[in-house]
Amino acid sequence: MIRNVVFDIGGVLVRLRYQRFIEYLGKAGIDMTHLPAWLAQVDLEAHERGEIPGARLLERIAAMAPQPLDPHELHRQWLDMFERCDEMFDLAAGLMGGYRVYLLSNIGDLHWEHLDTRYGVGSLVHGACASYQVGAIKPTTAIYRKAESMFGLDPAATVFIDDLPPNVAAAVDCGWHAIHHRDARGTCGELRGLGVRLPPPFSHEA
Repeated sequence: MIRNVVFDIGGVLVRLRYQRFIEYLGKAGIDMTHLPAWLAQVDLEAHERGEIPGARLLERIAAMAPQPLDPHELHRQWLDMFERCDEMFDLAAGLMGGYRVYLLSNIGDLHWEHLDTRYGVGSLVHGACASYQVGAIKPTTAIYRKAESMFGLDPAATVFIDDLPPNVAAAVDCGWHAIHHRDARGTCGELRGLGVRLPPPFSHEA
């Protein structure tokens, strides 16, 4: 029986709109041709583990530009890449009455503060395991075990919802149930299949 529902943030509760940031940096003369290589160069994973504060990460990015970047505009562009998924917020909030609901996300300090201030993600659920706070990222086993320890989760009674297959597979490897999120309708269908009682209006959908 499922007792705990754990949501990812980016790609689940909020849509990610990276393209505007990429275009902004491209116009500033930063080579964005090979995005994975660029992310490795700035060491985004270390940032999301909390090893590099957001301010220092933005300094690294600014140093790549041939011409000086306005730090305030860079900061604004870094934060302006999210769009609230209303259905998924409503689903998470609606499940709170019957289940323990948590967040598990790869996220840095600036994005967490922004999303909490703008959308109230910290108070939306019963608790959050943010990667930068616990020093581990998905899909490593460590972050799932951190969440289990923090919230007293029984893996067999826990379902995780994430948009990236490697993170879903890692949760399954840890003994959790997991759903590859593509849209609210599909995720709700899979939750029903696990016996989760959905709140109105989700409970009436086919």
